[in-house]
Amino acid sequence: MSSLKPITLYSHATGPNPWKVVMLFNELNLPYESKYLQFPDMKKQPYESVNINGRVPAIEDPNTGITIWESGAILEYLVETYDKQNNISFKQGTPEYYAAKQWLHFQMSGQGPYFGQATWFTRFHPEKLESARVRYVNEVRRVSDVLNRALQGKEYLVGGKYSFVDAAFVPWYGIVPAITGDTFDLEKDFPNLNAWLNRIKARPAIAKALKEKADAMAAH
Repeated sequence: MSSLKPITLYSHATGPNPWKVVMLFNELNLPYESKYLQFPDMKKQPYESVNINGRVPAIEDPNTGITIWESGAILEYLVETYDKQNNISFKQGTPEYYAAKQWLHFQMSGQGPYFGQATWFTRFHPEKLESARVRYVNEVRRVSDVLNRALQGKEYLVGGKYSFVDAAFVPWYGIVPAITGDTFDLEKDFPNLNAWLNRIKARPAIAKALKEKADAMAAH
């Protein structure tokens, strides 16, 4: 895809959601350029003309003229536009196609918001609200248990192969140690989940994205 123009990704160094998109760029060998925004700049022009919701990620694809925000929608756009051979996705209309949607929606509605609230009430909320912190840390455990049980006897979530929905869950697990401390042992408590995460992170495209994230955090 060397003839493609770079896709612009609006990103933030520490936020997990943009890195799901970077992982897919790498998997699909798509050229891209990251523009890092500080949180205050997301809530005003010119970025609000890209994403009226004032959050990242968002992409502008000069190859199609499409601008789109919300990380799950971006992932679906990328595989539908650039993975015509279904290397990391599934043929439209098949059971696997809809199962992938199911897991992507679970990631967006279940993992992301609960992990995000656990982070907020553990690290950023101005008052100490232990009941709120405990609630959301328990939700981190619940979501992890769902994944652990779903992965029993399986290498990947859908169709017996690696797909974009496996990658979608990886970035938020990077913040788990900071919000749960030593009360959360992935290897001991959720061995299927832990093995799956390690399997995904070993992929060159994913490892490259994780290194880019570490470099971005150091620079920003």
